[in-house]
Amino acid sequence: MTKIVKILILEDCKDSLRAIAAMVEKVSSQVSAVPVGSLEEARCALQNAQQPFQAFLLDINLNAADNNDISGITFAGEIRSQRQYVFTPIVMITSIANMELKAYRELHCYQYLIKPYQEDDIAKLIGKLLFLSQSGETREPFILVKNSGVNYKLFCKDILCIKAIPRGVNVVMRKEELKVPYMTIKQILEKLPQEKFVQVHRMCVVNKDYIDYIDMVNSLIKLKNGELVEIGTTYKNGLRKLCER
Repeated sequence: MTKIVKILILEDCKDSLRAIAAMVEKVSSQVSAVPVGSLEEARCALQNAQQPFQAFLLDINLNAADNNDISGITFAGEIRSQRQYVFTPIVMITSIANMELKAYRELHCYQYLIKPYQEDDIAKLIGKLLFLSQSGETREPFILVKNSGVNYKLFCKDILCIKAIPRGVNVVMRKEELKVPYMTIKQILEKLPQEKFVQVHRMCVVNKDYIDYIDMVNSLIKLKNGELVEIGTTYKNGLRKLCER
């Protein structure tokens, strides 16, 4: 079955809303536009969506009588506050060019279009969004961690283990390691899918998929990258059950 890409479009001008929705759906039969004309309607659509949106096209100013209105920026912040939408593409469509820096730095917007835009601009944009949606990355379980003020999206399939370090944790991945300050093993374990990860020591969590073998006699786990992880005494019973499966 072909995946339908849902795109929420927020624009206060009814004529512009109809026009951009038509441009968006004209690009591909795989695209379904959800047009809304106010901040209240947008919030309602976000809350009641049965399936997550794959992208957002937001007008910044939703009140033509108030040049200082930035309701679209407000809504973008509300979108970003939801875990499932932290990395979903948000495109700001507006005539307020001086909001560009805020949109990129604070909200990590995917793109910024200045009115008046052309149909070809919309076609190119939707083509990029379709590619991102069909790449499949958003279907993989992931966690979000922060380092030096930057959010990192770590796919669980790439994490071998996580070890406690002074004032944080060290995430060991297939190709690199990432130190995450001010986070505990307990906190990061709460973010991970329980069926995939197991705590083996008060200072270590491992990905079950990367366990090569468990040596209960010597209280060691060998990971598939050759790394040895110590088993804590209080975690042995849980690992014995894992070995019996």
